[in-house]
Amino acid sequence: MELAHILLVEDDAGDVAYTLDEFRAHRLRNPLTVLGDGLEAIEYLESRGRHAGAPTPDILLLDLNLPGVDGRVVLDRVLGNPRLSDLTVVVLTGSPLEEQLLRDFGVPSEFYFRKPVDFAQLAALIRGIDQFSIVVDRAADRSR
Repeated sequence: MELAHILLVEDDAGDVAYTLDEFRAHRLRNPLTVLGDGLEAIEYLESRGRHAGAPTPDILLLDLNLPGVDGRVVLDRVLGNPRLSDLTVVVLTGSPLEEQLLRDFGVPSEFYFRKPVDFAQLAALIRGIDQFSIVVDRAADRSR
């Protein structure tokens, strides 16, 4: 069983803290990288600059409203890069207007979530991707 490597691209510290708290509360053991802006996300995904040699994530959790390079630009770069064709992109949205934009972009509705993200829905989506698994640490339950 291969653990899915997750890349979270989110600039709002509160949303990052909430997501990390949810991952900890559900004892997610998957490798997780957090980045705060679109340009850094592109460099990471393309293994350039200070992210040269970074592992290609399996799942990208992408906020659309990022400083500098917007999440829409990141999404466009991902969709246009054949090396990232296996990357599962989950777009994090804050409004119905953004959801309409995603529909227009051709993003299936199961791949975008209104913030704050419901962890159970996200976990179900990840589990539904055949080649990946999320792993919850059950040992913590036995130690209580």
